[in-house]
Amino acid sequence: MVVKKILKSSKSRTILLSALLIGAVPTMNVALADLTATKYPAAETYKPTPIPDRIILSWKGDTATTQAVSWRTDVNVVTPQAQIAVAEDGPAFKAKAKTVMAESSSEVKGNQPYTAKFHTVNFENLNPSTKYLYRVGDGVNWSEWFEFSTASDKSEPFSFLYVGDAQNDILEHWSRVIRNAYSDLPDAKFIIHAGDLINHGDADEQWGEWFKAGGWLNGMVSSIPTPGNHEYSKIVKGEPSGLSQYWRPQFALPENGPTGFEETVYYTDYQGMRIISLDTNVKGSNLDKQVAWLEQVLENNPNKWTVITFHHPIYANSPGRDNVEVRNKLLPLIEKYSVDLVLQGHDHSYARGHVTNKASGQNAMSTKSDTVFVVSVSGPKMYDFTSKNWDENGAQVRNAIKDTQLYQLVRVNGDTLSYEARTATGNLFDGFEINKTPSGQKQIKETTNTQWEKEKQEEKNAKN
Repeated sequence: MVVKKILKSSKSRTILLSALLIGAVPTMNVALADLTATKYPAAETYKPTPIPDRIILSWKGDTATTQAVSWRTDVNVVTPQAQIAVAEDGPAFKAKAKTVMAESSSEVKGNQPYTAKFHTVNFENLNPSTKYLYRVGDGVNWSEWFEFSTASDKSEPFSFLYVGDAQNDILEHWSRVIRNAYSDLPDAKFIIHAGDLINHGDADEQWGEWFKAGGWLNGMVSSIPTPGNHEYSKIVKGEPSGLSQYWRPQFALPENGPTGFEETVYYTDYQGMRIISLDTNVKGSNLDKQVAWLEQVLENNPNKWTVITFHHPIYANSPGRDNVEVRNKLLPLIEKYSVDLVLQGHDHSYARGHVTNKASGQNAMSTKSDTVFVVSVSGPKMYDFTSKNWDENGAQVRNAIKDTQLYQLVRVNGDTLSYEARTATGNLFDGFEINKTPSGQKQIKETTNTQWEKEKQEEKNAKN
């Protein structure tokens, strides 16, 4: 009777029914939805406007004296420009800002019923080790002010992030990974993306998710991306094969690679480290051209540290995969020039290891070439893991895990490089340290327990 009296009041009825529902269903494994709701179309969510979006920092040249920025608008913007000033503690910097006109791409059309333009400014003649503020727009419609710092022109300590494939359900599942990575390493100077940033190279909404997931971080920390096979994949039937039409307009990257591989094969020097991007999607003579170029870049390398990133692993993690040509053509140079880190993606699991030392009397677990090879994944797409391809090709896995999203933190300080792989929730999973002696020798030290090796040894003992 009490309930009937209360239900006569619509306000009370709403409160009581809500309370009864909460009490009756304390937890649910499915989301409740308004039965009248419809999914908002991607064509509306991601269509361009005169307001700048997809703002992203990168480098085309010297990291101590230049900084590139790219952004997107609709096709009606005719005066794209950026403003830049040395950062100050108050708002007076705005009056001192200099304007730089942008270069615009041709109209870019993906799978959605709209076209867009991308704009790029390469700020030049900057001062090393200096904090700047910049914004982009058309002279009327502006972005917020973003901040970045130029590199030092000396080999000073720095840090960076490395992530594997984002690729699928990017906004839903990848956003927390890249945000937690930055939270753990807020002084990171750049982010290496080891390919497959998206699932289809011509899918504008997927690029929209990728940029939205990174948000303002993209406008403050430079990106160093390398293309994966899904940057070549198309969602529109009949679309010509080839690199995504979005790649070069939206990423302003060095053009110091071999002819025909502009902004996919390149190198960037940062405070004593050379970072090299290769495109392993191409084979045969096109890979040979990269190999010839790579030898020159490694031979004429004045930096203490060297990192190479490409998509397809030297040693595959996934059952049935084997990148024979990539391994046969790249591994000899990697070993010859004692590359420090090789950062890869593609196999949707994690593994870290090295070439096994098979010399007589040597510990088989010791390293032969002192290069560390890593395969990682940051998105939700997962594959099974096997060490078979490592084992059969003279390599040793030191740590591995499957069904786990990860991000990697790398810190460089003089003769020491420290590395951590953390899970999506921030738990430390893997770590090591490389120390370079005055004589040029490298010592690699484990800084975490290698759980995978422990489990493999337990399996071996159980069989015996």
